Amino acid sequence: MTALLARTWRMRQARIGAALTAVVVLVAVLGPLLGPWLSGFETGDFAAKPFKPDGVAGTDGLGRDVLTRFLAGGTSLLLYAVLATALGVVLGAALGMLAGYTGGLADSVIMRGGDVLLSFPQLVFALLAIAVLGPQGWLLVLVIGITHAPRVARVARQATVAVAGSDYIRAAEMYAVPRRQILLREVLPNITGPLMVELGLRLTYSIGYVASLSFLGLGIQPPAADWGLMINENRIALVVQPWGVLLPVLAIALLTVGTNLITDALASASAEREDAR
Repeated sequence: MTALLARTWRMRQARIGAALTAVVVLVAVLGPLLGPWLSGFETGDFAAKPFKPDGVAGTDGLGRDVLTRFLAGGTSLLLYAVLATALGVVLGAALGMLAGYTGGLADSVIMRGGDVLLSFPQLVFALLAIAVLGPQGWLLVLVIGITHAPRVARVARQATVAVAGSDYIRAAEMYAVPRRQILLREVLPNITGPLMVELGLRLTYSIGYVASLSFLGLGIQPPAADWGLMINENRIALVVQPWGVLLPVLAIALLTVGTNLITDALASASAEREDAR
């Protein structure tokens, strides 16, 4: 793991991606604290008339300061995206390793169950669940995480099958090491490369899904500040007052590009390690 990260960091695109991601993360984490100090307004304060160029970035459709709401709106998106990604990768990796190592009926049941989930487009599945149960934060995390799991499981299964016949696995089986310990101590450390790549990919998709659902009104609900919701609220005045749309779009784009660059670097570093073997 340490060697993989070191090789990744030596790549220029990884450093650029880390810088872009760090900027957006700092805005999301520190924004709620800095917003009132920079603008003089709280998130729900009415600064002036709607869509006026007052202050640093003007006002939104309800006369609230755009800069304040932008600085406060990234926390929820980032938190839900990270939690959904973590759930999807952990669940998918566990199922994939179990299927690849066990084989037989367990393999068939796990992978065919994943195929059923994959038959539904991720966004449509999320829309259906949220429309039935209501827009709630925990449901957003759960649905997006579950839709990530089958894809991660496929990658984890393939990587597990590749190492399942190795000598160190057979030695552990010969000494009657419990299956759980074999999976955690022998298999998992040797498939971290593909899983790290999946982690980056799933995080990128999670950011897009959370922002999309908020834009559609099925994510974070008003009057809370959220970047996806801000785009929806201010798009009608894009020509008159563009900052209410441009700021969250730019932040989401930078975050997506940053995580993609890191993921590409991880994939390249993982491929180099496989070639070295």
